[in-house]
Amino acid sequence: RQTREQETPPDFFYFSDYERHNAEIAAFHLDRQVKWICIKRKVEILILDFRRVPPVAGRLVNMTREIRDVTRDKKLWRTFFISPANNICFYGECSYYCSTEHALCGKPDQIEGSLAAFLPDLSLAKRKTWRNPWRRSYHKRKKAEWEVDPDYCEEVKQTPPYDSGTRILDIMDMTVFDFLMGNMDRHHYETFEKFGNETFIIHLDNGRGFGKYSHDELSILVPLNQCCRIRKSTYLRLQLLAKEEYKLSLLMKESLLKDKIAPILYQPHLEAMDRRLRIVLKAVSDCIEKDGYDNVVENDFNTDVNTVTTER
Repeated sequence: RQTREQETPPDFFYFSDYERHNAEIAAFHLDRQVKWICIKRKVEILILDFRRVPPVAGRLVNMTREIRDVTRDKKLWRTFFISPANNICFYGECSYYCSTEHALCGKPDQIEGSLAAFLPDLSLAKRKTWRNPWRRSYHKRKKAEWEVDPDYCEEVKQTPPYDSGTRILDIMDMTVFDFLMGNMDRHHYETFEKFGNETFIIHLDNGRGFGKYSHDELSILVPLNQCCRIRKSTYLRLQLLAKEEYKLSLLMKESLLKDKIAPILYQPHLEAMDRRLRIVLKAVSDCIEKDGYDNVVENDFNTDVNTVTTER
């Protein structure tokens, strides 16, 4: 729907934004481990080192041979059609935007896409869906509670599962992750049910990231600004990625070159991540100045998950 160079139109609401396959790919690389080769030495560098995005890779797909002619889903098959430009198109089945006006069209039947690894079947590993406490209103006029209450985090920290364990710190990690991408669409998140509150957030559904490189959406950082909490490991990682020799944009560019449909991100998107990283570090610095280092930065090295509290 969008070329690499295009930005989300300024009049679009966040809930009307396009879903971008290249954003899913870039999100995986931002989250994962890569190897970065320096001039004088080989050093293994992790980008954010969250490892919470299932593997995603870009592929050029033949819509005729690899989808239409092999699908056993008759409802999906019936949504294929030939456009006035003689391109093969389809729109599938979903609650929104599944119509001929929102169809995906090939050239003539070749189309780029992102393929994500399947998580374990729900019969093997049930997942629980949680409403993000900092979910947006998804309304053209109404604001969410966190947008009007500066003390909203205090309420969240008294509510399970955020009143114990590391969940509030997981939310802070996700906040940083989303801000670097410009993703405003984090309405829910999932965890593996089996592990209860001693688990991690799975960073799924990142397709609305990397929509704008000329604008930094500061409202995404509200959870961090309100709670003033961050893992020490995350903080140290962000400080490292701000250094010239381990610059975030350079690491991302190098990692993304390995994908089969590279280049994945337009250069201004990479530069925007460096700019946003500085904004995150300034936000943490302001919190430390206000509340003190030990009250903001949670030492998660060799820490028993059950000893972490959210009383700060």
